[in-house]
Amino acid sequence: MLGFFTGYAPASTTETVDNVMLFIVAISVVLLIGVTATMIFFVFKYHRKKGHKPVDIHGNLLLEVIWIGIPTILVLAMFYYGYLGFSQIRYIPEDAFQINVTARMWSWDFNYPNGKKTDSLYIPVGKPIKLIMESADVNHSLFIPAFRIKEDVIAGRTTYLSFAAQVEGRYDIACAEYCGLKHSMMYTAVIVMDEKNFEKWYNDSEDISETQEEVAMAKFEIPSINLLQEKGCMTCHTIDGSEKLAPSFKGIVGTKRIVLTDGVEREVIVDEEYIRRSILYPNADIVKGFAFGMMPTQTYNLNEEELDKVVESIMSIN
Repeated sequence: MLGFFTGYAPASTTETVDNVMLFIVAISVVLLIGVTATMIFFVFKYHRKKGHKPVDIHGNLLLEVIWIGIPTILVLAMFYYGYLGFSQIRYIPEDAFQINVTARMWSWDFNYPNGKKTDSLYIPVGKPIKLIMESADVNHSLFIPAFRIKEDVIAGRTTYLSFAAQVEGRYDIACAEYCGLKHSMMYTAVIVMDEKNFEKWYNDSEDISETQEEVAMAKFEIPSINLLQEKGCMTCHTIDGSEKLAPSFKGIVGTKRIVLTDGVEREVIVDEEYIRRSILYPNADIVKGFAFGMMPTQTYNLNEEELDKVVESIMSIN
Protein backbone atom coordinates (compact mmCIF):
# COMPACT_ATOMS: atom_id res chain seq x y z
CA MET A 1 0.00 0.00 0.00
CA LEU A 2 3.04 2.25 0.42
CA GLY A 3 3.21 2.63 -3.36
CA PHE A 4 -0.13 4.46 -3.34
CA PHE A 5 1.35 7.30 -1.27
CA THR A 6 4.88 7.35 -2.73
CA GLY A 7 4.08 6.56 -6.37
CA TYR A 8 6.58 3.67 -6.27
CA ALA A 9 5.23 0.73 -8.27
CA PRO A 10 7.90 -1.78 -9.40
CA ALA A 11 5.36 -3.76 -11.45
CA SER A 12 2.08 -3.22 -13.27
CA THR A 13 0.35 -5.38 -10.68
CA THR A 14 1.61 -3.41 -7.67
CA GLU A 15 -0.60 -0.36 -8.13
CA THR A 16 -3.60 -2.49 -9.11
CA VAL A 17 -3.49 -4.54 -5.90
CA ASP A 18 -2.60 -1.56 -3.70
CA ASN A 19 -5.56 0.47 -5.00
CA VAL A 20 -8.01 -2.35 -4.29
CA MET A 21 -6.48 -2.87 -0.85
CA LEU A 22 -6.69 0.84 -0.02
CA PHE A 23 -10.33 0.98 -1.18
CA ILE A 24 -11.33 -1.95 1.05
CA VAL A 25 -9.34 -0.66 4.04
CA ALA A 26 -10.87 2.82 3.66
CA ILE A 27 -14.40 1.41 3.67
CA SER A 28 -13.56 -0.79 6.66
CA VAL A 29 -12.13 2.13 8.65
CA VAL A 30 -15.16 4.34 7.91
CA LEU A 31 -17.50 1.52 8.95
CA LEU A 32 -15.49 0.81 12.10
CA ILE A 33 -15.59 4.45 13.18
CA GLY A 34 -19.25 4.83 12.22
CA VAL A 35 -20.44 1.69 13.97
CA THR A 36 -18.35 2.38 17.10
CA ALA A 37 -19.55 5.99 17.33
CA THR A 38 -23.17 4.91 16.86
CA MET A 39 -22.86 2.27 19.58
CA ILE A 40 -21.39 4.78 22.04
CA PHE A 41 -24.13 7.30 21.20
CA PHE A 42 -26.86 4.67 21.72
CA VAL A 43 -25.36 3.60 25.05
CA PHE A 44 -25.80 7.10 26.48
CA LYS A 45 -29.04 8.06 24.72
CA TYR A 46 -31.01 4.84 25.15
CA HIS A 47 -29.70 3.43 28.41
CA ARG A 48 -32.41 2.35 30.86
CA LYS A 49 -33.70 5.17 33.07
CA LYS A 50 -35.58 5.03 36.35
CA GLY A 51 -39.31 5.45 36.03
CA HIS A 52 -39.25 4.78 32.29
CA LYS A 53 -41.43 1.94 31.08
CA PRO A 54 -39.96 0.12 28.02
CA VAL A 55 -42.25 -0.51 25.06
CA ASP A 56 -42.18 -3.24 22.45
CA ILE A 57 -40.85 -2.33 18.99
CA HIS A 58 -42.50 -4.09 16.09
CA GLY A 59 -39.97 -3.17 13.41
CA ASN A 60 -39.20 -0.31 11.06
CA LEU A 61 -39.25 -1.01 7.34
CA LEU A 62 -37.09 1.99 6.46
CA LEU A 63 -34.36 1.00 8.93
CA GLU A 64 -34.42 -2.61 7.74
CA VAL A 65 -34.01 -1.51 4.12
CA ILE A 66 -31.12 0.76 5.09
CA TRP A 67 -29.16 -1.76 7.16
CA ILE A 68 -29.58 -4.44 4.51
CA GLY A 69 -29.20 -2.22 1.45
CA ILE A 70 -26.09 -0.25 2.43
CA PRO A 71 -23.94 -3.29 3.41
CA THR A 72 -25.06 -5.08 0.23
CA ILE A 73 -24.02 -2.12 -1.92
CA LEU A 74 -20.66 -1.85 -0.13
CA VAL A 75 -19.90 -5.57 -0.49
CA LEU A 76 -20.84 -5.52 -4.19
CA ALA A 77 -18.69 -2.41 -4.71
CA MET A 78 -15.68 -4.11 -3.10
CA PHE A 79 -16.29 -7.24 -5.15
CA TYR A 80 -16.58 -5.26 -8.40
CA TYR A 81 -13.45 -3.22 -7.73
CA GLY A 82 -11.55 -6.34 -6.71
CA TYR A 83 -12.72 -8.23 -9.79
CA LEU A 84 -11.49 -5.42 -12.06
CA GLY A 85 -8.06 -5.71 -10.46
CA PHE A 86 -8.13 -9.51 -10.69
CA SER A 87 -9.03 -9.33 -14.40
CA GLN A 88 -6.10 -7.00 -15.09
CA ILE A 89 -3.68 -9.30 -13.30
CA ARG A 90 -4.90 -12.43 -15.12
CA TYR A 91 -4.87 -10.77 -18.56
CA ILE A 92 -2.06 -12.05 -20.81
CA PRO A 93 -0.93 -9.68 -23.62
CA GLU A 94 -0.25 -11.30 -27.00
CA ASP A 95 3.38 -10.13 -26.96
CA ALA A 96 4.09 -11.56 -23.49
CA PHE A 97 7.54 -13.15 -23.07
CA GLN A 98 7.00 -16.73 -21.91
CA ILE A 99 9.23 -18.39 -19.32
CA ASN A 100 8.70 -21.93 -18.00
CA VAL A 101 9.09 -22.37 -14.25
CA THR A 102 9.69 -25.64 -12.42
CA ALA A 103 9.34 -25.73 -8.64
CA ARG A 104 10.83 -28.50 -6.53
CA MET A 105 11.92 -29.02 -2.95
CA TRP A 106 13.52 -26.50 -2.38
CA SER A 107 14.50 -24.50 -5.44
CA TRP A 108 13.20 -22.81 -8.58
CA ASP A 109 14.22 -23.47 -12.20
CA PHE A 110 13.51 -20.85 -14.89
CA ASN A 111 13.70 -22.10 -18.48
CA TYR A 112 13.88 -19.61 -21.35
CA PRO A 113 12.78 -20.14 -24.98
CA ASN A 114 16.39 -20.17 -26.23
CA GLY A 115 17.42 -22.97 -23.88
CA LYS A 116 18.87 -20.93 -21.03
CA LYS A 117 18.17 -22.25 -17.55
CA THR A 118 18.69 -20.24 -14.36
CA ASP A 119 17.81 -20.42 -10.67
CA SER A 120 16.92 -16.69 -10.63
CA LEU A 121 14.37 -14.97 -12.84
CA TYR A 122 15.86 -12.48 -15.34
CA ILE A 123 13.41 -10.23 -17.18
CA PRO A 124 13.48 -6.95 -19.17
CA VAL A 125 11.82 -3.85 -17.75
CA GLY A 126 8.52 -2.88 -19.36
CA LYS A 127 8.03 -6.22 -21.14
CA PRO A 128 4.90 -8.28 -20.35
CA ILE A 129 5.94 -11.61 -18.83
CA LYS A 130 4.04 -14.89 -18.67
CA LEU A 131 5.27 -17.58 -16.28
CA ILE A 132 4.13 -21.14 -17.07
CA MET A 133 4.57 -23.02 -13.80
CA GLU A 134 4.75 -26.71 -12.87
CA SER A 135 5.85 -28.64 -9.79
CA ALA A 136 8.23 -31.58 -9.89
CA ASP A 137 7.12 -32.87 -6.49
CA VAL A 138 4.79 -31.28 -3.91
CA ASN A 139 2.67 -28.14 -4.01
CA HIS A 140 4.48 -24.80 -3.93
CA SER A 141 3.45 -21.16 -4.41
CA LEU A 142 5.46 -18.51 -6.26
CA PHE A 143 5.24 -15.20 -4.41
CA ILE A 144 6.81 -11.87 -5.44
CA PRO A 145 5.91 -9.48 -2.58
CA ALA A 146 7.05 -6.29 -4.35
CA PHE A 147 4.83 -7.11 -7.34
CA ARG A 148 1.88 -8.11 -5.12
CA ILE A 149 1.41 -11.41 -6.98
CA LYS A 150 1.23 -15.02 -5.82
CA GLU A 151 0.15 -18.19 -7.60
CA ASP A 152 0.10 -21.81 -6.44
CA VAL A 153 2.35 -24.26 -8.30
CA ILE A 154 0.47 -27.53 -8.02
CA ALA A 155 1.77 -31.03 -8.68
CA GLY A 156 0.15 -32.52 -11.79
CA ARG A 157 -1.22 -29.17 -13.01
CA THR A 158 0.00 -26.15 -14.97
CA THR A 159 -0.62 -22.65 -13.61
CA TYR A 160 0.46 -19.22 -14.80
CA LEU A 161 1.27 -15.66 -13.74
CA SER A 162 1.36 -12.52 -15.86
CA PHE A 163 2.95 -9.16 -15.04
CA ALA A 164 5.26 -6.43 -16.34
CA ALA A 165 8.10 -5.01 -14.25
CA GLN A 166 8.32 -1.21 -14.34
CA VAL A 167 11.40 -0.48 -12.22
CA GLU A 168 14.85 -2.03 -12.61
CA GLY A 169 16.22 -3.82 -9.58
CA ARG A 170 16.30 -7.04 -7.60
CA TYR A 171 13.14 -8.33 -5.92
CA ASP A 172 12.63 -11.37 -3.68
CA ILE A 173 10.81 -14.51 -4.80
CA ALA A 174 9.55 -16.79 -2.03
CA CYS A 175 7.57 -19.99 -1.74
CA ALA A 176 4.31 -19.22 0.06
CA GLU A 177 3.08 -22.81 0.41
CA TYR A 178 4.59 -25.07 3.09
CA CYS A 179 6.56 -27.72 1.20
CA GLY A 180 8.74 -29.48 3.74
CA LEU A 181 11.67 -28.99 6.10
CA LYS A 182 13.50 -26.34 4.06
CA HIS A 183 10.42 -24.41 2.92
CA SER A 184 11.66 -21.23 4.60
CA MET A 185 14.89 -21.41 2.57
CA MET A 186 13.15 -21.62 -0.82
CA TYR A 187 14.08 -18.07 -1.80
CA THR A 188 15.43 -16.67 -5.05
CA ALA A 189 15.08 -13.34 -6.88
CA VAL A 190 13.71 -11.66 -9.98
CA ILE A 191 16.33 -9.48 -11.66
CA VAL A 192 14.80 -6.66 -13.72
CA MET A 193 17.20 -5.26 -16.33
CA ASP A 194 16.94 -2.61 -19.01
CA GLU A 195 16.12 -4.02 -22.44
CA LYS A 196 19.64 -3.57 -23.84
CA ASN A 197 21.34 -5.45 -21.01
CA PHE A 198 18.69 -8.15 -21.02
CA GLU A 199 19.11 -8.74 -24.76
CA LYS A 200 22.86 -8.97 -24.28
CA TRP A 201 22.44 -11.48 -21.45
CA TYR A 202 19.73 -13.45 -23.25
CA ASN A 203 21.59 -13.69 -26.57
CA ASP A 204 25.00 -14.38 -25.10
CA SER A 205 25.85 -17.41 -27.22
CA GLU A 206 29.05 -18.08 -25.29
CA ASP A 207 27.13 -18.35 -22.05
CA ILE A 208 24.53 -20.61 -23.66
CA SER A 209 27.11 -22.89 -25.27
CA GLU A 210 28.96 -23.23 -21.96
CA THR A 211 25.74 -24.13 -20.19
CA GLN A 212 24.87 -26.71 -22.84
CA GLU A 213 28.39 -28.11 -22.74
CA GLU A 214 28.27 -28.51 -18.96
CA VAL A 215 24.92 -30.28 -19.20
CA ALA A 216 26.19 -32.51 -21.99
CA MET A 217 29.29 -33.43 -20.00
CA ALA A 218 27.19 -34.20 -16.95
CA LYS A 219 24.94 -36.44 -18.99
CA PHE A 220 27.92 -38.16 -20.59
CA GLU A 221 29.76 -38.77 -17.35
CA ILE A 222 26.96 -39.56 -14.91
CA PRO A 223 23.67 -39.98 -16.79
CA SER A 224 21.96 -41.74 -13.89
CA ILE A 225 22.63 -38.98 -11.38
CA ASN A 226 21.74 -36.29 -13.91
CA LEU A 227 18.34 -37.86 -14.54
CA LEU A 228 17.62 -38.26 -10.84
CA GLN A 229 18.57 -34.63 -10.21
CA GLU A 230 16.38 -33.50 -13.09
CA LYS A 231 13.37 -35.34 -11.64
CA GLY A 232 13.97 -34.00 -8.12
CA CYS A 233 14.91 -37.36 -6.57
CA MET A 234 18.19 -36.04 -5.14
CA THR A 235 16.35 -33.53 -2.98
CA CYS A 236 15.65 -36.23 -0.38
CA HIS A 237 17.74 -39.23 -1.49
CA THR A 238 21.52 -39.64 -1.77
CA ILE A 239 23.90 -41.86 -3.76
CA ASP A 240 26.72 -42.11 -1.21
CA GLY A 241 25.03 -44.25 1.43
CA SER A 242 24.17 -41.38 3.76
CA GLU A 243 20.56 -40.74 4.71
CA LYS A 244 18.72 -37.41 4.54
CA LEU A 245 14.94 -37.37 4.41
CA ALA A 246 14.75 -40.72 2.61
CA PRO A 247 16.86 -43.87 2.13
CA SER A 248 20.02 -43.69 0.03
CA PHE A 249 20.00 -45.26 -3.45
CA LYS A 250 23.50 -46.68 -3.05
CA GLY A 251 23.58 -50.46 -3.28
CA ILE A 252 19.93 -51.00 -2.40
CA VAL A 253 19.17 -53.57 -5.11
CA GLY A 254 18.91 -57.06 -3.61
CA THR A 255 18.94 -55.84 -0.01
CA LYS A 256 16.23 -56.59 2.53
CA ARG A 257 14.23 -53.77 4.10
CA ILE A 258 11.68 -53.60 6.90
CA VAL A 259 8.70 -51.59 5.70
CA LEU A 260 5.35 -50.57 7.12
CA THR A 261 2.43 -51.60 4.93
CA ASP A 262 -0.89 -50.32 6.29
CA GLY A 263 0.82 -50.03 9.67
CA VAL A 264 2.06 -53.64 9.66
CA GLU A 265 5.79 -54.42 9.57
CA ARG A 266 7.01 -56.78 6.87
CA GLU A 267 10.27 -57.62 5.13
CA VAL A 268 10.76 -56.95 1.42
CA ILE A 269 13.58 -57.45 -1.05
CA VAL A 270 14.47 -54.37 -3.07
CA ASP A 271 14.06 -55.25 -6.74
CA GLU A 272 12.77 -53.55 -9.87
CA GLU A 273 9.12 -54.15 -8.98
CA TYR A 274 9.58 -52.72 -5.47
CA ILE A 275 11.36 -49.60 -6.78
CA ARG A 276 8.69 -48.99 -9.40
CA ARG A 277 5.91 -49.41 -6.85
CA SER A 278 7.67 -47.06 -4.41
CA ILE A 279 7.83 -44.34 -7.09
CA LEU A 280 4.19 -44.62 -8.12
CA TYR A 281 2.80 -45.30 -4.62
CA PRO A 282 5.42 -43.93 -2.20
CA ASN A 283 3.22 -44.25 0.88
CA ALA A 284 2.26 -47.89 0.30
CA ASP A 285 5.46 -49.32 1.82
CA ILE A 286 7.22 -46.90 4.19
CA VAL A 287 10.78 -47.93 5.09
CA LYS A 288 10.95 -48.26 8.86
CA GLY A 289 12.46 -45.18 10.46
CA PHE A 290 11.24 -42.72 7.83
CA ALA A 291 8.21 -40.46 7.88
CA PHE A 292 4.91 -41.12 6.12
CA GLY A 293 3.88 -38.65 3.41
CA MET A 294 7.30 -37.16 2.66
CA MET A 295 7.20 -38.13 -1.02
CA PRO A 296 4.32 -37.29 -3.38
CA THR A 297 3.16 -39.80 -5.97
CA GLN A 298 4.93 -39.48 -9.31
CA THR A 299 2.01 -40.86 -11.32
CA TYR A 300 1.39 -37.49 -12.98
CA ASN A 301 5.02 -36.38 -13.25
CA LEU A 302 6.50 -39.37 -15.10
CA ASN A 303 5.37 -41.09 -18.27
CA GLU A 304 6.18 -44.77 -18.83
CA GLU A 305 9.44 -44.08 -20.63
CA GLU A 306 10.64 -41.69 -17.94
CA LEU A 307 9.61 -44.11 -15.21
CA ASP A 308 11.63 -46.91 -16.82
CA LYS A 309 14.69 -44.66 -17.01
CA VAL A 310 14.39 -43.56 -13.39
CA VAL A 311 14.06 -47.17 -12.19
CA GLU A 312 17.05 -48.18 -14.32
CA SER A 313 19.08 -45.26 -12.96
CA ILE A 314 18.36 -46.16 -9.34
CA MET A 315 19.26 -49.80 -9.92
CA SER A 316 22.57 -48.82 -11.54
CA ILE A 317 23.88 -47.03 -8.44
CA ASN A 318 26.14 -49.43 -6.53
